[in-house]
Amino acid sequence: MKINVRLIAATILATAFATSVAVAPLYAATSASGSAMAGYAQDRRWEEPPGEFHEIERRGFHDGLEGARRDAGNHRRPDVNNRDEYRHPHVRYRDREAYLRGFERGYRVGVEHFYNGR
Repeated sequence: MKINVRLIAATILATAFATSVAVAPLYAATSASGSAMAGYAQDRRWEEPPGEFHEIERRGFHDGLEGARRDAGNHRRPDVNNRDEYRHPHVRYRDREAYLRGFERGYRVGVEHFYNGR
């Protein structure tokens, strides 16, 4: 069996060219969306707890956001009362009220963002 070296070389070059032509637009789109994603990452103020919140309220706010994120990701009806973290928070009894206040606020913000796109 005789191997035609020119045919193999032409096939390799054609494949390399086709791949570079197909990949170039993808690379450009990725670069453009990368800068858009950088802007998105910078504009995540909705995830920040209110400035007046103390440490335990901020923790509740963050947990509330995460609860809303999980509910949205699992296509569940948004209801803060269905979250175990809300019903049975792992905080000291004296911190419970502040934690729940932060959790409710974070959950509301998360629902607005994840379900309503605001």
